[in-house]
Amino acid sequence: MAAAAGDVCGSAAGAQPGAAAEARFISSAKGKGLFATRSIRKGETVFVERPVVASQFLWNALYNYRACDHCLRALETAEENAQRLLGKSSLVLPHPEQCSIRKDLHQQCPRCQVTYCSAECRQAALEQYHQVLCLGPSRDDPAHPLNKLQEAWRNMHYPPETSSIMLMARMVATVKQAKDKDWWIKAFSQFCSKTANEEEEIAHKLLGDKFKGQLELLRLLFTEALYDEHLSRWFTPEGFRSLFALVGTNGQGIGTSSLSQWVHACDALDLPVLQREELDAFIDQLYKDIEKESGEFLNCEGSGLYVLQSCCNHSCIPNAETSFPDNNFLLHLTALEDIEAGEEICISYLDCCQRERSRHSRNKILRENYLFACSCPKCLAQADDPDATSDEEEEGEGETDDAELEDEMTDV
Repeated sequence: MAAAAGDVCGSAAGAQPGAAAEARFISSAKGKGLFATRSIRKGETVFVERPVVASQFLWNALYNYRACDHCLRALETAEENAQRLLGKSSLVLPHPEQCSIRKDLHQQCPRCQVTYCSAECRQAALEQYHQVLCLGPSRDDPAHPLNKLQEAWRNMHYPPETSSIMLMARMVATVKQAKDKDWWIKAFSQFCSKTANEEEEIAHKLLGDKFKGQLELLRLLFTEALYDEHLSRWFTPEGFRSLFALVGTNGQGIGTSSLSQWVHACDALDLPVLQREELDAFIDQLYKDIEKESGEFLNCEGSGLYVLQSCCNHSCIPNAETSFPDNNFLLHLTALEDIEAGEEICISYLDCCQRERSRHSRNKILRENYLFACSCPKCLAQADDPDATSDEEEEGEGETDDAELEDEMTDV
């Protein structure tokens, strides 16, 4: 799920020294936006941002999408990744040297055995939140409060996943471990909360028709597992709903894939024409076979809270896009076209197929998921179009051609 419009407040969302963009207040209705501080050329990286906190989705982890427990870097080799997605252990990928996974660097927590891609990630997690969340020998104990919380979440929020209760848990654990608790509380408070009605709508969207009962069960389990007096408001019904809405609207989806990294590396190889054609044909067929076996669930997936990225407002004709080319949680914002100094930098909360639908259909998705109606130039130009979803659009939902499939698999 992309961040909601202008959902970060405070000085930490401003431009860093030498940054190409900064957050500015637009209006009370729209909040903040991100604006270019200088001319930015098409294809240029506007910024690279590390999340305040991130977490893998629970179903994604349960189904053995192996990722670093801290930075979400995919841990399987490209060949292992393809074998699992295909359900075919005999598959052999050409050019195995193009796989970037370094298993010799992987480390585990000595107490609970969660895996990290490096000693640096293990230490970073330990210093920020893992001391509180480490299950130790209780990792597989269903009666442990954290395991009860995770199981309850999985039973309420089935794939495709858009958020995780563990993102909230890591927020709490970060404050509990911190020496300067007020600094972290202030950092999280920069992500602006919604009104009570909006929070209720977000909870309803994430948890379905019985959301009130489910939300109260989650709150009780969350309290049992993580209560801290410094954060007592977060554990009240109102505060928990607010925290839930913060994660639901500000959380940026993260996708990583060792197979995608291998494909990009293979694309960059300088090969004779015949070998290039053979490799491209192999990759194209691999995509088709994986799509038949695993559908849309291709990547290690999670979500994170990003201060600058969450200032980016939506447009149906965005001039920038987010991606994760480092195969971890580092978010790259890249210009899709030339952007002039002072111009607002906008991303799209809709995928490429959704952006091609009617104005009515696009705004229906945006209202349901992000609680606003779009007024971008494209929507304004189509303001007089009929407020109806065409039969052709409804019939086309869920259809993905080969080119779009390849983009989805490789553009993480």
